[in-house]
Amino acid sequence: MRKVTTELSVGLFMIMGFLAFVYLSLQLGEFSVFALEKNYPINAEFDNVSGLKPGATVEIAGVTVGKVSAISLDEYDMAKVTMLISRDVSISDDAIASIRTQGLIGDKYIRIAQVGSGERLPDNGTILETESAVDLEALISKYIFGKI
Repeated sequence: MRKVTTELSVGLFMIMGFLAFVYLSLQLGEFSVFALEKNYPINAEFDNVSGLKPGATVEIAGVTVGKVSAISLDEYDMAKVTMLISRDVSISDDAIASIRTQGLIGDKYIRIAQVGSGERLPDNGTILETESAVDLEALISKYIFGKI
């Protein structure tokens, strides 16, 4: 009888340890089962998204309000960026999305500027005004070869 309770205790301890490991893995990986309830998707189309990656932050006035969930090409060979924005934040339909760099050679992120008092952008809506990433290598090349 004592052997059965010891084995049962060890088994329960192992199961609890495994569940704790799974929970921590999901939390550290920023995986959320209810992510779609907390966020809504919006899109923006850019000429160039060089250096922007899924998972990059989306900011308004320096405050993180979402993240980039996907980057793909649309039918017009434009880069379509899908972002998940917190439901607490309202993006207007006349907002401007621009790709910026954190520091001189840091990671790329999307900055959204709320321009006016337009209507709220619906779920899966598209930001029409965008500014693509600045290609630093191309600028340096133009400067070196005197094409500026």
